[in-house]
Amino acid sequence: MNLKAEHYRAANNRAYYSIYHSITAVLALENVSYKRHKDTIANFNKNYIKTEIFSKELGRRISKAEIVRHDSDYNEFYLVTKEETIQQVETAEILLQAVGEYLE
Repeated sequence: MNLKAEHYRAANNRAYYSIYHSITAVLALENVSYKRHKDTIANFNKNYIKTEIFSKELGRRISKAEIVRHDSDYNEFYLVTKEETIQQVETAEILLQAVGEYLE
């Protein structure tokens, strides 16, 4: 909805949190959780991206989404583009699908 309404900062934020919560769902299988997003993503990268349970390309996209979300939320001078926002939403959709398949 945010993407369609051209609320790109909000769309980037929501896409990132979809990504983050998808990752936490995977880590919950190991009864693992972290207080910091940075640690959550680092653990996921170490145990699921580097071992290629999830693709390295997806890992790169997740890293990009984290950067874009941070810049969108905290950098007032960051110019958010529609194309970049579309990519973040696509990353969230791809990861959500991959995690759904993994959890099954």
